[in-house]
Amino acid sequence: MEIPPLTDDTVRLALIGQVLRRRWRLLVALAVLGAAVGAGVSVLLSPGYQTTSSVLLQGPRQADELLTQAQVATSSVVLDRAAAVLPWHPTGADLQKKVTTSVANGNVVAITVSADTAEHAQQLADQVAQQFVKYSGQLASNSADASVQLAQEQRESLRNQVKLTTDKISELAKNVGGDLTVESVQVRTQLEGLRTSLEQAINDLNQADLATGVGNTVVLGPSERPAGPAAPTLTQLAAGGAVLFFLVGVFGHLFTDRADRRLRGEPEIAAALGSPILAGVDVTTPQGDRLPATGLRGKLRRLLGSDRPWVLPPVATSADEVNRDIRYRRVLARLAAGPTDVMLLVADDDETGKLAAGQLAELADRLSVPLRSFEFAAARPTVPDAGPDSGVLVVLGAGSRTAWELVRLAEACSDAGQEVIGAVLTHPVRPSGPEAEPVAEAPEKALAGSA
Repeated sequence: MEIPPLTDDTVRLALIGQVLRRRWRLLVALAVLGAAVGAGVSVLLSPGYQTTSSVLLQGPRQADELLTQAQVATSSVVLDRAAAVLPWHPTGADLQKKVTTSVANGNVVAITVSADTAEHAQQLADQVAQQFVKYSGQLASNSADASVQLAQEQRESLRNQVKLTTDKISELAKNVGGDLTVESVQVRTQLEGLRTSLEQAINDLNQADLATGVGNTVVLGPSERPAGPAAPTLTQLAAGGAVLFFLVGVFGHLFTDRADRRLRGEPEIAAALGSPILAGVDVTTPQGDRLPATGLRGKLRRLLGSDRPWVLPPVATSADEVNRDIRYRRVLARLAAGPTDVMLLVADDDETGKLAAGQLAELADRLSVPLRSFEFAAARPTVPDAGPDSGVLVVLGAGSRTAWELVRLAEACSDAGQEVIGAVLTHPVRPSGPEAEPVAEAPEKALAGSA
């Protein structure tokens, strides 16, 4: 059966599965943190309970006048009066951000309020609407005298105009004869124009009569009590924050893995160093591939499960110490054909590399093989100058260095005149329990049998 090739989508799904499987505790903690942040944000963003009360402005109204009335509904006078009547005793300043108005079709001003409970929202909407109607009526009554006087003057002027026009028409009609002369046609034309002016005056008078009803405002029934809080609610914001932080955690892991340039494959490491990989050795640590849980940060990483790499395969269980010892002996056997003075190079921040270098040096001392160890600074590698018939063996953990770091190390060796004879990759393993001590052998026999 032919196995289909892996696609980018398959790789992404596999990586997401690894994140969910190996970082689930961290993702759960992020989701809880997101829910807490969303609940905190709800104090600022959640409107609480909302309801609307509608007020009808009777009579013909201009658009600017409707906007003015909507602003009157949110004025400090209206809100202060409403706050004084409410049983839960807010202040007018408290209501400034809880009351908004808008102009709807049909000369209706919609007053939308928000409050912490459904009962308070209904009471606030009704009181603001009632106080708006009262205040609007007071404004209209204060200017009623001037308005009535102006309307009466307009009506009297219109009636005089109608009377004069009627008289003019009657006078001209007497002078018009029955002959169809040029003069008679002109007179009739003038009569038609005057009649049109009369009709326009009558229409203006009717409009003035209708305008006497302007200023009446009516509340269109009591507001409805809201059945639940308006969106976004505390639950919605908390759930949204949890989902958002969870997704940020997942995609943050994927982005970190994509941005990680550390080399893990032997061919890439060998190409960057310009030397072959002599062997791979296992290094047992009490914690496997876990980072040491020192300090508060280390304990927090251990609690959240972020103290071990998630993109690498799980750490294998170590074989017995005899098998691990054989791997180290093979490394020394392969060095036998090289320079007589070999120096182990290991970075100062590579824990598994330093453990492997220490075991190699200890084994070389037992077998009387000349071998010394040197730790270089990972940020700026510096290598001691070469001696007669000398070389360096690089010991590094798989996935601990980028290509540029290995290139800089190779350049440092070249500057010191040192030949890089090879590299040893270290792999952390978990101890398997009580282990037998390795059998002591003669140095010559050990090196010959493990080549």
